[in-house]
Amino acid sequence: MAAAPRTVGVVGGGRMGAGIAQSFATAGSDVVVVESGREAAEAARERVAGGLRRAEERGRLDGPAARVLERVTVTASVDDLPAGADLVVEAVPEDAALKARMLAAAEKAVGDRTVLATNTSSLSVTELASALNRPERFLGMHFFNPVPASALVEVVVTERTAEDTVRAALEWTHALGKRDVVVKDSPGFASSRLGVALGLEAIRMVEEGVAEPEAIDAAMTLGYKHPMGPLRLTDLVGLDVRLAIAEYLHDTLGERFAPPRLLREKVARGELGRKTGQGFYTWRE
Repeated sequence: MAAAPRTVGVVGGGRMGAGIAQSFATAGSDVVVVESGREAAEAARERVAGGLRRAEERGRLDGPAARVLERVTVTASVDDLPAGADLVVEAVPEDAALKARMLAAAEKAVGDRTVLATNTSSLSVTELASALNRPERFLGMHFFNPVPASALVEVVVTERTAEDTVRAALEWTHALGKRDVVVKDSPGFASSRLGVALGLEAIRMVEEGVAEPEAIDAAMTLGYKHPMGPLRLTDLVGLDVRLAIAEYLHDTLGERFAPPRLLREKVARGELGRKTGQGFYTWRE
């Protein structure tokens, strides 16, 4: 059976970072989450704690949630990452400059053998590697939302990623009970490139009055056996996140990824999906 890393750092304690921390803690890893600011750090810890409580209620934990939470520490500085960490996953917002800064800071804080990974869903892993002194110890580990329940990790490999780095990432993915797909670094990788293309076309169909969101989603779930329609999925991912990815793919791959006007309008109004209560659907917690 694959072994989980002993110690993991997660830089960023938002929804994705908290989910990654929860998954590794559940698998037995000691996890250090970095989130700047007292309030943000407390919120990150509560996200992890809440996720563990829900997992316990659903019978998905071997022991009490409180016991698993004891393996999670939240700190305000990247400098506090353990030097002996086996893995550090960067999970800050989709801003290339921010990610590069956080990764470079994390590299300075940890040892030469630590594997660094970015959770980016679309940005160039090769370009992020240029900020590092040890690019052979770096790759993409693209987790999916919600992380604890998702079965997939997309492992993104650059030309400079060492084979033993890839092997370690695959072993840790399997230790989480997840499956991997390995892809070469390319804009949008496999998942975002295909998923965003479908989502953008669905948004254009709403914009053009072809059908209501419920009908478009039902066409894909009933007709094509997708577990979730593209518009409901867009709400879960976040319309702001989808827009950022679409803009990047538009810049790198051309007009077929041009963001629809309706997507820009909804983001401007703050209709970001589930996290704000309104997107293509109305959400109530």
